Amino acid sequence: MKLWLAPAGLHIEPARTEDADAVAKLHAAGFYRGWPREEFAAYITGDDTPIYVACDAKRKIAGFAMLRHLGEDAELITIAVDTKWRKRGVGLALMRALFDDLLMSPAKRLVLEVATDNAAALRLYAKLGFKTIGERKGYYPRPDGTPATAIVMARDLG
Repeated sequence: MKLWLAPAGLHIEPARTEDADAVAKLHAAGFYRGWPREEFAAYITGDDTPIYVACDAKRKIAGFAMLRHLGEDAELITIAVDTKWRKRGVGLALMRALFDDLLMSPAKRLVLEVATDNAAALRLYAKLGFKTIGERKGYYPRPDGTPATAIVMARDLG
């Protein structure tokens, strides 16, 4: 089993099917439109959509990240950290685990989309060497009906 160390006594490992409920709840808490538990369960068991969880020894999940393998590209589909664990390095640890695991894949680049108003994520991605390669206007729905623009970013893995 793959394991990575994370801050505050947490570790990172691949998600298990029984994590689908916790991952779905965490995603719904962090995003306007959460995804159902069944979708996460399918992603967890899929070959091209690994999910990594940051958890404690009792398997209490503090955050997760999900990839999609697309040949020479990999895409960060989503990442979320529980509000109690934010600003403690959990997101950074998850991203570093992804980079480490992607070294064993054919991927040469990691791409992602992030809302223009997500300042914390933009800082994290800049710190990790991601560069803006485009944008998608009106990409993210918002509760008030005003869609947010997504910035498309990429980072070479080599």
